[in-house]
Amino acid sequence: MKEPKYKRILLKLSGESLSTDGEVIDPTILGQYAAEIKKVHDLGVEVAIVIGGGNIFRGASAAKAGIDRVQGDYMGMLATVINGMAVQASLEKQGLYTRMMTAIKVEAVCEPFIRRRAMRHLEKGRIVIFGAGTGNPYFTTDSTASLRAIEIEADVVLKGTRVDGVYTADPEKDATATRYTHLSFSEAISKGLKIMDTTAFTLCQENNVPIIVFDMNKEGNLAALVSGEDVGTLIS
Repeated sequence: MKEPKYKRILLKLSGESLSTDGEVIDPTILGQYAAEIKKVHDLGVEVAIVIGGGNIFRGASAAKAGIDRVQGDYMGMLATVINGMAVQASLEKQGLYTRMMTAIKVEAVCEPFIRRRAMRHLEKGRIVIFGAGTGNPYFTTDSTASLRAIEIEADVVLKGTRVDGVYTADPEKDATATRYTHLSFSEAISKGLKIMDTTAFTLCQENNVPIIVFDMNKEGNLAALVSGEDVGTLIS
């Protein structure tokens, strides 16, 4: 495979992507993701990861359980720590060196997020997983992904989903839906595309960090994308 197009990436995964009907965290999916990430790491790409917690708890839906939104968001942040630890264990099973850093101190299991230390880990070839969101309520893990990408000077945010990009309509419901190959940030916001929230888009737009939405479940997709192949939808 040719020289990678991106030197440092921020990979955003949803918590729901780790779950199946029978498992909150499916070990088969974990293993697949770890193998795909290893392929990219083996190309010499520096990899940072942000993962959501929606398979365990979603702060935005806390009110339904009679839980205050702020409390619910902190619960959601802790869910991302659990998912991050699962991803970390799976990557280490592949023989990769990792560090997990969180915005909330959980020092028994991971390091606190310090920007310079995170960048040093990446330079040393370690995969860095960022947990606990931004450490603040009312911010999604999409916003966290954009923020951390900017802080660590990543070349791109890669948003792994179940579909191979952004479509004119939901491809799982509308057979006539077509895939966008490229969108501007302004178009993504004005069209009300729900791929990422407006804060995440705006952060990347203002700091000139492109976002690529792609199918993480297709084998080889991540490595192909990092190598510059036409995979997914570019938002820039």
